[in-house]
Amino acid sequence: METKNATGRKERQIVLASASPRRRELLALMGLTFQVLPSEKEEIVTGDSPEEIVKNLSFQKAEDVTVRLSRTAREDGQEPDVIVIGSDTIVVCDGDVMGKPHTEEEAFAMLQRLQGRSHVVYTGVTVMSRENNKITHDTFAKSAVVTVHAMDDAEIRAYIAKGESMDKAGAYGIQGSFAVFVDSVEGEYNTVLGLPVAALYQALKRFL
Repeated sequence: METKNATGRKERQIVLASASPRRRELLALMGLTFQVLPSEKEEIVTGDSPEEIVKNLSFQKAEDVTVRLSRTAREDGQEPDVIVIGSDTIVVCDGDVMGKPHTEEEAFAMLQRLQGRSHVVYTGVTVMSRENNKITHDTFAKSAVVTVHAMDDAEIRAYIAKGESMDKAGAYGIQGSFAVFVDSVEGEYNTVLGLPVAALYQALKRFL
């Protein structure tokens, strides 16, 4: 028997194509029931602007998981009715794109550049729907300007030692102990966290 939501439409399976605990928390705060299946696709950076880069990366993640789910469903003799959410975040300073640091020294260099000034955080999101053998999607990007107080080298080293830098674009997590260095955020705070929930909610209305 089909389960229907408050609108009378069939309930859709929602899958988050990310292992990020922050994105999981934000989806949960939206009141969504979802599964987590991180994308395994190697990221290929393409695009002529930060917006295009994050949109393309989010699409790659959503597409990878949608294809994998479709393949598994066919093997089981089923047709998946699923919504997959892919997302990616980058930090841009002086036109240079900053992803996640690979070493503590790289994290230190990133934070040295960001301290005492403003930079832009871009998050791209793709909502991909597979329903009745038809795949449709909505891809968008949001940005926020983050201004960081001046930090001396000792403060940067102490922050990196907390272990918060290595899995985050720009080598910092605004929701953690780095918060004491954030002077202001212009734009949706959740964009900096990695998932602009207001824009995502509007996009999901198209599919739910």
